[in-house]
Amino acid sequence: MNVTLQVWRQKNATAKGQMVKYEVKNISPDTSFLEMLDIVNQELIARDEDPIAFDHDCREGICGMCSLMINGMAHGPEHATTTCQLHMRSFKDGDTIYVEPWRARSFPVLKDLIVDRGAFDRIIAAGGYISVSTGSAPEANVIPVPKENSDLAMDAAACIACGACVAACPNASAMLFTAAKVSHLALLPQGQPERHKRVIDMVRQMDDEGFGHCTNIGECSIACPKEISMDFISMLNRELIKATATNKE
Repeated sequence: MNVTLQVWRQKNATAKGQMVKYEVKNISPDTSFLEMLDIVNQELIARDEDPIAFDHDCREGICGMCSLMINGMAHGPEHATTTCQLHMRSFKDGDTIYVEPWRARSFPVLKDLIVDRGAFDRIIAAGGYISVSTGSAPEANVIPVPKENSDLAMDAAACIACGACVAACPNASAMLFTAAKVSHLALLPQGQPERHKRVIDMVRQMDDEGFGHCTNIGECSIACPKEISMDFISMLNRELIKATATNKE
């Protein structure tokens, strides 16, 4: 199949970027989207041109690195799919495909399709540590956890911090990401000692990073490749209200 790519090219964080057109020919429908970009880059290198810079790592839908807006959709047109899991069969022969980086003030573009998502790292760091007993490892069943809580905690922990929620949100809100990280530990016994301080510090850091406010539009959950539910945003709000009311910082 043959497609036309319109790719955002930007030399560095301070340079002015623009869309650049590339003709891609004879690509197998079974080629993954990132493999297709690899092929384009091989051709660019062969012509002594600067290859397209993009983030990738595991290419198994686990790491969250493959952060691309494809035809205006975070990770592309397939539901609950990361960019690295997207294949060219999702497009038609002759299609024009627009490829851009995440668009959010808190995710500044570093080069081409790569953005700085360090803001997410700082939100997680603001959550700090959990208190655990030192010494020998406890037996796995010593601390009972209700199945409903363990299931919800696992759902929240599925977040891979890719940033699709921010990119899809008209307000560039990081509420879904922060909610998943707060809820994960708030639901488990190990997260209780620092529960109140954690939510206050993480929300404060999220605001300091310049993310927008949540207006419950729902694009975040739709774009999330791990289908993180907006219910966790409600849980985050409840956690914050409780923590603020008890003034336990």
